[in-house]
Amino acid sequence: MSGLLPDDQIAVLRKQGFVVARQFVDADRVAALRALAERHLREHVAPIEYEADLRYPGAPESRAAEGGLTVRRLLSAYARDPLFAHWATDPGIAQWLARYFGEPAVLSTVHHNCVMTKHPAYGSLTGWHQDIRYWSFSDTDLVSCWLALGPEKRENGGLSLIPGSHAAAFAPDQFDDQKFFRDDAPQNADWIAQAVCPELEAGDVVFFHCRTLHAAQGNRSDRVKLSVVHTYHPQSCHALPGTRSASQPGVPLAMPVDESA
Repeated sequence: MSGLLPDDQIAVLRKQGFVVARQFVDADRVAALRALAERHLREHVAPIEYEADLRYPGAPESRAAEGGLTVRRLLSAYARDPLFAHWATDPGIAQWLARYFGEPAVLSTVHHNCVMTKHPAYGSLTGWHQDIRYWSFSDTDLVSCWLALGPEKRENGGLSLIPGSHAAAFAPDQFDDQKFFRDDAPQNADWIAQAVCPELEAGDVVFFHCRTLHAAQGNRSDRVKLSVVHTYHPQSCHALPGTRSASQPGVPLAMPVDESA
């Protein structure tokens, strides 16, 4: 996928529900974003979600337990620092998503908008799920942008995705009470068997649809894995009033000026 032009990448996203855009971000910018994220981790700069807060498999039982202050996510990335804000509204992202949506994109400051971490000792497993499960919008054509700030693979908890799952009509009983895709349901086995875990290098981006099933294992390496994740919707789509999705305003992405015009 590394050599595909944007329109070809978009075609892959439409077909399989995700696409990898290799070296979307230059090394200096990635290094600056990673250094900032690592400093905020060391200093526990709020707002933060701890692994113990969600208690997914592998997480400490409470913040008071051993490893209880292991960070899962650095929240509110857009408001955290101008460096994160500039990345979230980057002209390259704006242009790419405008070609996908056919109209300008808007950054959600409610969903994702974070630095995802995966720690070696207490980084938890995340089961199969669709991000749209708890989101409330007038349309379900939302896209997330996942930027790798270092190598990502299955061994360190890299993102696994199921091709084509964004277009499937799943029955309610294929999910559990928390809306995770059940790995114990026979009718789900063929889907899960198709999962892939694309290996990423620092600067690679994954664009993936909000209905694409994805999951992540624990981190068996000796280094914390860091990824910046933001979600976008088309300008004509809006959060439903009174829902969490509408609790904070979105940020419209400005389209780059065509200086040749």
